[in-house]
Amino acid sequence: MTGGDAQGAPDLHDLGGQTVVVIGGSAGIGFETARRVRAAGGEVVLAGRDPERLRQAAAELRPSITAAFDATDTDRLGAFFEGLPGTVDHVLLTAGSPFYMPLDGMDLAAARRHFGERLAMTLGVALHSAGRVRPGGTVLFLGGTGGRRPGIGMAVASALTAALPALTANLALELAPIRVNLIAAGFVDTPLSASLLGDRIEARREELRAALPVRRLVGPADVAALATHIMVNDALTGATYDIDGGQNLIAH
Repeated sequence: MTGGDAQGAPDLHDLGGQTVVVIGGSAGIGFETARRVRAAGGEVVLAGRDPERLRQAAAELRPSITAAFDATDTDRLGAFFEGLPGTVDHVLLTAGSPFYMPLDGMDLAAARRHFGERLAMTLGVALHSAGRVRPGGTVLFLGGTGGRRPGIGMAVASALTAALPALTANLALELAPIRVNLIAAGFVDTPLSASLLGDRIEARREELRAALPVRRLVGPADVAALATHIMVNDALTGATYDIDGGQNLIAH
């Protein structure tokens, strides 16, 4: 068991010599988490959908293994886990993007595909981690907080926001003693956020800097710090951890 004992806080250096699989690790939160693991002396297995972006990330992070595939392809996901050379300590899934579409323009096939793929990907990671993650290790998912408030175009995102904490709690029982947790992030200043907001990104940044109780934006490094804490603190399982700078405390 690698976390702190009952008398002390866990130490990030407990990741030294451990192996962390990061699916969605070539950019944003996944990349920052992998970088933090490497700085703590851990090894990373880096997976991502874009081969070129994965290659660039690997040049900096020097992972032990890289794999380029789409994690929503459950056959490829299973083959990836099957190909791992041995037991790993932690798995982080950050792959995926939100789905926004108002009902009056709803593409039902696209909505069904997104919802089904996201749940299947999450369940697939849990299923295949059962034979690969050591007892006491972590399976960690990334979700969001934005879908907790109803809004036009938010039906699918809100349904997933509600589903993931319940799924996480159930998986924590089924996979025990492997630990299962969920990080629910608000706005995080990543390239994905910039691509989703387009020319509205700067206005949104300024709005949040002024309105958030922390008076600054949440960045990938903030989420990475939480992710690695959950990995090394072996008392944590079955829970959802918000990181949004207080965004859900304000009207937005």
